[in-house]
Amino acid sequence: MPAEDRVAFAVGVIALGAKMAKADGVVTMDEVNAFKEVFKVPEGEMKIVAHVFNLAKQDMVGYETYAERLATMFKGDRKLLEDVLEGLFHIAKADEVLHPREEQFLAGIAKRFGMTDTEFACIKARHVIAAKRNPYDVLGVKSSVSNAELKSHYRRLVAENHPDKLISRGLPKEFVSFATKKITVINEAYDQIAKERKF
Repeated sequence: MPAEDRVAFAVGVIALGAKMAKADGVVTMDEVNAFKEVFKVPEGEMKIVAHVFNLAKQDMVGYETYAERLATMFKGDRKLLEDVLEGLFHIAKADEVLHPREEQFLAGIAKRFGMTDTEFACIKARHVIAAKRNPYDVLGVKSSVSNAELKSHYRRLVAENHPDKLISRGLPKEFVSFATKKITVINEAYDQIAKERKF
């Protein structure tokens, strides 16, 4: 990723992260810590990031501009935009509740990223409490999927979301630990279905 794109990406993600934290009306320390966990910031740049974050978190107004800018910049890289949305979900659920306003905010970003309702539902399913997860929704398949189709789809998901793949796409290193968690959720969903179907 060229340096200027990296800066624009960072500013867009910081602003969306701050506005995400504000979506339910209050920015908690859990959300700030979740932001730091997903979007790791070098110590020397913390003041700049904090300044951008604090300006952006004042309200949710203007998030559309940042989302559309990222969508335009990375139009050919839907996986990167999906990774950004996954990071925002991580911030949203930092207080262990996905508030309706947060979900609405995330749905608006997904729409501006060009994602379908089905794609958004699949990403959302990965972020609900494990006990409430529908494994088919997590994998983005219907329960009528054949075993062969399921296995093929699962292998593709794992390959697309492997941490090495993210690095090769030029994503910042901070997304790698996040990708590892995503793979874990995908594996758990697949294992649950495999156990139910006894294969």
